[in-house]
Amino acid sequence: MIKQQFSHVQYWVFDLDNTLYPPHARLFDQIEVRMTDYVMDALGVDRDRADYLRGYYWTKYGTTLAGLMREHDVDPAPYLTHVHDISLDHLEKAPALAAHIRALPGRKIVFTNGSKPYAQNVLAARGLNDLFDAVYGVEHANFHPKPDKAAFDTVFKIDGLDTAKAAMFEDDHRNLLAPHDMGMACVYVSPTPKRGDHIHHHTDDLTDFLKHLVT
Repeated sequence: MIKQQFSHVQYWVFDLDNTLYPPHARLFDQIEVRMTDYVMDALGVDRDRADYLRGYYWTKYGTTLAGLMREHDVDPAPYLTHVHDISLDHLEKAPALAAHIRALPGRKIVFTNGSKPYAQNVLAARGLNDLFDAVYGVEHANFHPKPDKAAFDTVFKIDGLDTAKAAMFEDDHRNLLAPHDMGMACVYVSPTPKRGDHIHHHTDDLTDFLKHLVT
């Protein structure tokens, strides 16, 4: 039984975007537009160039922000405020998901490449805001983004998390590479399966997956 494979887990780490809400909510459609706008203004380039750089930096550095910081010394605070100023009105409450997260034994945290205030807003919109012992944004990782191992090391040290007794839930398979190497149980949350030694489990339905862990 899958439940037995997680019997050692005492720390549950959840990504936020496209993990604790479904991809069809398409929040990143809004965020990416605002990212491109910010790149245009910060670098003085046209929209096509800004859109290219947004994607290029995401691929090379893990986040657009990381690229802007490393290559252009962009201040992260105004950027994070701007890109996360989006509408969450269409997000639906998730009572079943909330119940299953609440039933997980041990410590539960959120770790996102977004900001903590943004994460808290999303969690509230989903009815998940009272379930987690801590919420960590990229600011807590000294702006090192996942999949950079330094991001995980920094946040997990702050939290006091024992990676040998932890599980990670992520929609970006790159962000499971470091957790795998750190001894965590790695769950890839995505509509599309992907193979790799760093992926121990795959699900396209986090609510159903957690149901099998707690019942």
